[in-house]
Amino acid sequence: MAMWWDDDTIEQTVTRDFVCSRLIPQEIARLDQPLSFGDNLTDCTYWEWLDEKAKKIFLILTDLGLPDQIFGLIDDSLDDEDLPIPFDLVGRLSLTSSKDEKMERRFYYRQFHYLLRPLQRGVCTNYEDDEVVPLDVADKKLAVSPNSHIDKVTLPDHPGMVFCRCQVPIGPGQVSWEVFVSEVNGIQGLEHEHLLSYWTAYTHQGYGYVLFTPAPEYSLKSLLTTTPSSLKNLDKKTRRQTVMAWIYCLTETVAFLHSQGLPHGSIKPSTVMFTADHRVFLTGFGFTPFHASLLSGLLATDTTTFDKEVYDYSAPEHLSKSLSSSPTSLHRSASSGNTAKLSLIPNPSHCDPRAADVFALACVLLELLSFLFKKHGRTFATHRGARHKTAGRGGAVLDSSFQRNLGQVDSWMSQLARDAAKKKDDDPVFRGVGPLLKIVEQMLAYCPGERPSAGEVHARVRKVVTEACGMVEPHFVDHNDGWGD
Repeated sequence: MAMWWDDDTIEQTVTRDFVCSRLIPQEIARLDQPLSFGDNLTDCTYWEWLDEKAKKIFLILTDLGLPDQIFGLIDDSLDDEDLPIPFDLVGRLSLTSSKDEKMERRFYYRQFHYLLRPLQRGVCTNYEDDEVVPLDVADKKLAVSPNSHIDKVTLPDHPGMVFCRCQVPIGPGQVSWEVFVSEVNGIQGLEHEHLLSYWTAYTHQGYGYVLFTPAPEYSLKSLLTTTPSSLKNLDKKTRRQTVMAWIYCLTETVAFLHSQGLPHGSIKPSTVMFTADHRVFLTGFGFTPFHASLLSGLLATDTTTFDKEVYDYSAPEHLSKSLSSSPTSLHRSASSGNTAKLSLIPNPSHCDPRAADVFALACVLLELLSFLFKKHGRTFATHRGARHKTAGRGGAVLDSSFQRNLGQVDSWMSQLARDAAKKKDDDPVFRGVGPLLKIVEQMLAYCPGERPSAGEVHARVRKVVTEACGMVEPHFVDHNDGWGD
């Protein structure tokens, strides 16, 4: 990681001993001489000027291998307040005996390493092109995102914190500075420890950047395919309790959103994320289209494109078909060269988005409960779509959605309940599976009005997790870890 020269670091580094270690004996002696331009009107010495006014300049000169030039620049009355010096004026400093454009260029760019403006929480900072943004890239590409414009970064003045950074092109034909700032302001204000939350933003070299916390390590979508080694390495008891904590925290988070009058609108495995220490949080919520686009990698959303994940985890009332054919026939048509589209368009007049959230949340919770028994992912999806299997050839994709296969989902839950009953003496966690499945069953009610509210779901889940499972503190991670500061 780079060394970042903030004002405190500069002040602590540039001491008398530091300066003397960079000068020869004759130059050291000159430090205590009065300034040559003072005309006996001041008794200020070169050292006093350097110590009070020119530490940054001395560091720049030291980096260039020209520490002795500090005397000439002080004779020109130059101090740190004169920085940054425009490139076309650097030549007037006469850093070398003959003109050296390479050295002048090095001075120009190096000065910005000592003129850092730290990122501040909630403040959108506009950096000039040549400024240095004080952050380190921790991971150039997030494992949970195929998009190269999303990565992980750290800030030198916030040790231990890792941020998710999203890049947005700014300029003609892209997003304007005014729109960027306006949209950033639109995603501020709502924070929760289990929501991907805005932290700060900045612009630099033609791009806007938004920093969110926490940074995701993996998603539920990837977990259903491959279990991370860090999770595998947990002992069985801890791993099971972690899954129960996820269930508790997800219900708490959705209840919080609904209490604020905000439906999530996109609960599915790809929007359920986990940190490196297995903290669960939700992303992808549609507070603004801009927020969602940052994390999807798109600045515009094509609502006519079929998204199987959205279809599979959406509530029955949340979907309206533009064609009367089933997803199976749609995929058959697509495979034969015809274009067929399934639009996923919520109908606000007939759809309560909060009830739809509860249905989608139930699907996610059931995936997690299945994970406890290592029956998640493709195994579960195959079971859901089993009744659509037909004899014959063809590469049709089966309809494995929850909303079209509630009978299959019910039989799956019955099997999980039987499996849990057999294991209830092995681990208290399994004692909570049956009661949780009853809650999930109600959340999956076909009619929106028959589903419990998110607040009711959370209260009932809390009771199961704390009483049946015996988990006194359902949260897996320490609340006092600094994220809320």
